[in-house]
Amino acid sequence: MTAELLERPVVAAEANIDPRAGKYLTFRLGREEFGIPVLFVREIMGVQDITGVPGMPAHLKGVINLRGKIIPVVDPRVKFAFPEAPFTQTTCIVVVQVMQEGQNALIGLIVEGVCEVLTFGTADIEDAPGFGEDVDTPFVLGIAKYKGTVKILLRIEEVLTLQELRGIQSLVQ
Repeated sequence: MTAELLERPVVAAEANIDPRAGKYLTFRLGREEFGIPVLFVREIMGVQDITGVPGMPAHLKGVINLRGKIIPVVDPRVKFAFPEAPFTQTTCIVVVQVMQEGQNALIGLIVEGVCEVLTFGTADIEDAPGFGEDVDTPFVLGIAKYKGTVKILLRIEEVLTLQELRGIQSLVQ
């Protein structure tokens, strides 16, 4: 009976911890700020020449050679239906590593500027509001509140699908 009483508070405490809580790299796209879990971030680099790949979706800008590896580069502005913007001095590529269907993949994200690393707790994160049946946002992990502003937290493995990754790999091999 004592062991049973000891187990209940631990289970209850674990149930209150949001798996989305943790450290996020925040970056700008237009006027909005987004965050991705730092565990996915492999590198932040300046923009380099991006080789276009014919037949790819508009949000896929092409590929780069990163130390001998071909990395697809995505423009989240286009993926998220934001207007395109020219590169500036703060534009950079954030290289992330994602796992999709048991496969590791590196993806470059073009961002207008990296802001900072922030830690969000359970109380800071809310589910994204429902935008109606016609709006599909599988890449939104949640909305974080920070000093009177909001940061859109991304489910980075959903920004570029495995099907798109396979399509790129078949074209560059």
